Amino acid sequence: MNFDFATRIDRRQHPTKKWQQYEEDVLPLWVADMDFRSPPAILSALEARVEHGVFGYGDVSAALKQTLCEWSRHHYDWPIEAEWQCWVPGVVPALNLAAMAFSEPGQGVLTATPIYPPFLSVAKNTGREAQTFELAEPAAAGEPWRLDLAALEAAIRPNTRVLLWCHPHNPTGRVWSADELQGLAELAERHDLIVLSDELHCDLILDPSLPHQPLGQLCPALASRLITFWAPSKTFNIAGLSSACAIISDDALRDRFRTAAAGLLPSVNVLGLSASLAAYADCEAWRQALLAELRGNLTMVEAHVSRWPGVTMSTPQATYLAWLDLRRSALADAPQQRLLEEARVALSDGAAFGWPGFVRLNFGMPRSWLEEALLRLDRLLADESSRR
Repeated sequence: MNFDFATRIDRRQHPTKKWQQYEEDVLPLWVADMDFRSPPAILSALEARVEHGVFGYGDVSAALKQTLCEWSRHHYDWPIEAEWQCWVPGVVPALNLAAMAFSEPGQGVLTATPIYPPFLSVAKNTGREAQTFELAEPAAAGEPWRLDLAALEAAIRPNTRVLLWCHPHNPTGRVWSADELQGLAELAERHDLIVLSDELHCDLILDPSLPHQPLGQLCPALASRLITFWAPSKTFNIAGLSSACAIISDDALRDRFRTAAAGLLPSVNVLGLSASLAAYADCEAWRQALLAELRGNLTMVEAHVSRWPGVTMSTPQATYLAWLDLRRSALADAPQQRLLEEARVALSDGAAFGWPGFVRLNFGMPRSWLEEALLRLDRLLADESSRR
């Protein structure tokens, strides 16, 4: 079956965070949603649900739970159970709620930087102490970012209680190795940490030689201290439908999470539930086609970055996000602002991720749009010889 990833869809006709944050002449390659139409099976499921005409309080169906179990077993060899699933309206509110459920005011919430900005707000939002450590930068051009286990352990304090982890990693696109994950798990057990593992990009692996390994599957001894977050939102471009799942195998941990959520987190909306079932049951062919499209887009990004003096990028192994280092470029002082003002391309500012001098580029869009944006960046970043 052929799927359309080429058509440009006018997203300004509806209030849209990505496209209405900036002026109309700006191409937005910032916030992490894609500009592709969602899969046909999801659209059909939503049409059928809307046709029903009643949108009262919904519930998570046995079919959805079983479908996610089958997805996990088939793709990740992780035999999760239906009763482990706690469906929530989004991962960001669930992370904040989990921090409150598994720590006390003043205790530490630790995360690695650079990191998806909401991670850096969890401690402040919940009255906890914000604690961070740095990932190890690529040792040479083309090499990946790495988890520095020594830096992680050095950052753990007596009051540290919760570790926020992103796997695969946003913004670097890193797929963590088994050795890195096992080292993290050993430190979590040794220091009695609760691990909140955001695995939203796990279905977007660009390098097929690096399969995603859920932390819960790789390190089953973590079960009593691990919450895994999954969602169809990034993969199938349905973030606005607010549907995600906390997978918690330990009964006591799950009870604490559900107790904390009561009255604070609303139920998943009924359209989100319908879309999630269709995503996991009927959209594998579309996902494979999407991955092929994203790999082609990434090749285009790499070709342009290679002719930008002073700009480097560690090739993302997953996600549709490229993390660009401009600290040695002519735009080092304020790269995001300069690119916005002079190239009219909106990227995410690395300062919000804890690393000024970087920008994050979202290449999940029709290739003609991406090429237009990259050509704009060329005019500002490329050397004269490569522009001829």
